[in-house]
Amino acid sequence: MRALIAGNQLFTQVYHRLEIFGQWQIPDTGPAILVSNHISGLDPLIIQSVSPRVIVWMMAREYYNVKMTNWVFRLAESIPVERTGRDLASTRAAMRALDCGRILGIFPEGKIETGADLIPFQTGVAMMAIKTGVPVYPAYLDGTARGKNMFRAFLFSNRTRLSLGTRIKLDTKSTDKESLERATQKIFDGIAALKRESDRQPR
Repeated sequence: MRALIAGNQLFTQVYHRLEIFGQWQIPDTGPAILVSNHISGLDPLIIQSVSPRVIVWMMAREYYNVKMTNWVFRLAESIPVERTGRDLASTRAAMRALDCGRILGIFPEGKIETGADLIPFQTGVAMMAIKTGVPVYPAYLDGTARGKNMFRAFLFSNRTRLSLGTRIKLDTKSTDKESLERATQKIFDGIAALKRESDRQPR
């Protein structure tokens, strides 16, 4: 695993010319949820490259099953998610990972962005954060991998920006519809703030 992490850092930070804005905020121990927008299949590797801990990613099954990279996702204990409907098995696996003190990585848009704007977030992240009381940390990705298919995003050198933010504080008193919507909006706003900061940076 150490060799894989080192290789991933070279692949993402050098080959894909990663620029990092902000500081890694997640503590060295204990559970946490990391949320980010989603611009390409390269995203989990990009964010993992700056984390001192292995991130357990929730990811679409069609990407998880890609033969070229499946062994990496299995080694990292990534959680495949069916996007055809509510996937209770993946939610239970995610809750177990948090119960074991892991970092859970989630793309709350539920699919890859095709344009420059954020896609409305699903409420699953808020539900898990409220039920577990686990802290949520935002990240924002941008770069030339946006809009490319998985093959082109991985194999052709890109320029990628990663912005890291501070903890998003949520009200964990209730999981009713209004509470979930408010929490989801706070998570959206946290990533949107990082987007605005990234957009102001010189290209």
